[in-house]
Amino acid sequence: MAGPLTGIRVLDFTWALAGPYGSMILTDLGAEVLKVERVGQSEEERGPGPYVQDFSTYFFSINRGKQSIAIDLKSPQGREAIYAMVRRVDVVIENFTPGTMDRLGLGYETLRQINPGLVYASCSGFGQWGPYAQKGAFDVIVQAMGGLMSITGEPGGPPLRAGASVGDILGGTFTALGVLAALVERARSGQGQYLDASMLEAQVALLENAVVRHSATGAVPGPIGTRHPLITPFQAFPTADGYIVVAGVRDWVHFCTVLGRDDLAFDERFQTNPLRTQHHAALEPELTTTFRTKTTQEWIALLESTGAALTGPVNTVDKLFADPHLKERGTIVELPLPGDREGMLKVSNHPVKYSRTPTQVDRPAPELGEHTERILREVAGLSDEAIAELERQGTIEQHRSGKERRRGGQSVFG
Repeated sequence: MAGPLTGIRVLDFTWALAGPYGSMILTDLGAEVLKVERVGQSEEERGPGPYVQDFSTYFFSINRGKQSIAIDLKSPQGREAIYAMVRRVDVVIENFTPGTMDRLGLGYETLRQINPGLVYASCSGFGQWGPYAQKGAFDVIVQAMGGLMSITGEPGGPPLRAGASVGDILGGTFTALGVLAALVERARSGQGQYLDASMLEAQVALLENAVVRHSATGAVPGPIGTRHPLITPFQAFPTADGYIVVAGVRDWVHFCTVLGRDDLAFDERFQTNPLRTQHHAALEPELTTTFRTKTTQEWIALLESTGAALTGPVNTVDKLFADPHLKERGTIVELPLPGDREGMLKVSNHPVKYSRTPTQVDRPAPELGEHTERILREVAGLSDEAIAELERQGTIEQHRSGKERRRGGQSVFG
């Protein structure tokens, strides 16, 4: 069945995490994503490990379903082939340092002359202009500069990076969101446009309540562990065999009765949510002592059956694979390893279910240059003779064996 973006073709110049994550979203939605890769690069250059049968699992996880064309963008012949493809694509997406694509002759102002309806998305650490525009960005830098690390961790402790690469991932997600919005607008106007997505600004957008709280009170938010700054109880507690998260307490007296803590129910310090938040330092040790008396599942069953609170276990990653709810909804799917490799790898599925145009995450990440010939023939419109000449010149590369892939090569994007 066709996905919601079936018929949309994307020319993807992304690398690392933020850009590929954004184009992966478009792939999952049914777009045909043509991933432009460097000629001569090794699998280690495509992505870090662990490696399964000499294939980067990192690359695998964020490039599933894409098609790979390996082409030298510094070559005049390579650029001409790209220009030919631009005539027949809807979207260009890239995440290089601002100015790189212009220096290669592949910037928006150049490509829009070829295809006025082109949606061109650039995802960078700090945006295309401003004092930090040329500054390099990795996830931890963006999490730090965007304020997230300052509110992550335990009170009085050092700033902590979130466990997932939310600096990269949110930048890529907002890039994909921008592409979708621009495609909808293009359907009305017939015109393309340029999108400037900033990982830093996406990170600031993530802070929501922290930003408005500082504006309203002047107080500087800091790390408070797993709890909520405005709602109590709303955090993780240790149990007899793990951890439980507790939230959604609407009737304090009922909650305390279920816990067997009538002494807390009528303590004047804890009668309202603002008071519980104000006196959290006194309340938390009491609740911690109580929650240690039963297992996680015993507390979940008791609290949810009585309607006293909303709860959930703190799952380790391995438990996600066996979770009955996630299994029924197909949240984790298996994909075959590419090429002639044997075996499967599990990846996270697209998180939105569509009633008429479901997504299909069913294809692995491509081998380097796996689709070079087909893309040049079908999208760029090159003849077999022209393709053979480009290969003879070293301008393009087609799929190589595992031994050859490990040789490495020089970047053509520098």
